[in-house]
Amino acid sequence: MELTAITQQVVGNHEVESSISNNNNFIEANTQQVSLSHLKQDCLIPVFAKDNENTIPHYEFINAVRSEAQQLFPEGTVMMPTIRTSHVVKGRIPSAIVKPAKELLEHEKTIYYERMAFMVEIPHINTYINNQKLNLTVGGVRSYSEQNLFSKKSIEKFKIFIGFKNMVCCNLCIATDGLKDDLRVSSIDELKSKSSALFSSYNQAAQVDNMRQMQDYSINQEQFAHLIGKMKLYHHLDKTRKQGLFELNTTDSQINTILKNYMDDEYFGADSNGYINLWNLYNLFTESSKSNYIDNFLSRNCNTYEFINHLGTSIKNHETNYFLHKHNVSD
Repeated sequence: MELTAITQQVVGNHEVESSISNNNNFIEANTQQVSLSHLKQDCLIPVFAKDNENTIPHYEFINAVRSEAQQLFPEGTVMMPTIRTSHVVKGRIPSAIVKPAKELLEHEKTIYYERMAFMVEIPHINTYINNQKLNLTVGGVRSYSEQNLFSKKSIEKFKIFIGFKNMVCCNLCIATDGLKDDLRVSSIDELKSKSSALFSSYNQAAQVDNMRQMQDYSINQEQFAHLIGKMKLYHHLDKTRKQGLFELNTTDSQINTILKNYMDDEYFGADSNGYINLWNLYNLFTESSKSNYIDNFLSRNCNTYEFINHLGTSIKNHETNYFLHKHNVSD
């Protein structure tokens, strides 16, 4: 397949691997890690209330995406999923209806998770940037909050992605062509087909090349401060003044995290002279996106990738850019 040929090209160009984090949290905000068996054995499956038809359960969604990845990349191991959940919906069995909550036994409780995100590593397909190992990764997000469960059975909504995970920090690196943010399907077979289509069309070599080029451009502390100030100001501009500007989705709290990590991050912070290259800056952004809720962390991660490339293009071509200090584009 075409993807295999691209993979061989990417893997062949590597450097010395740096230390790898034992923390596997690709998202952190308001989530807990659970197992696939827990989702299958211990959780209810929500239904459409007016016809009692099943939704596609979380564990079937995960298995469908993982099985498609295994078929597309059969030459090595596709890892078991890492799963994060949030917004637990609690209930109880009918025989325990009159019990106080504190007296409920475990078998009398019911739960399911309104929101779930997962990722699956494909470690035999990898690359190295700035001495840091990146593994090819697939995954997805499901949020029942986007579904009208009080109606009859209807098309169901999912998000799926393919990209890379930086093994130093577990940050996901997702490009536009690696994200399907509004996938609508009516069956598992359709989910598998559309997952396969996304994985097959994704251009991993182009993304790796773009990420490598980020190392070629740096900004100093003054320019970084200008960037942070412009990012904060952007959210207070009216619609007219935003016209023609890059559509930035990074929130104020994320910006504050980026600013802190610019000073303190062991792997991606500024050097002793205050300089930071765009690859390290990109990882400060992707680290901050891990604090987003399950619903929107993929789209904001992807927006980060586009934004850093937007900055790099302006620096490379000496173009005026709202977010950049004039010395970035004229020197």
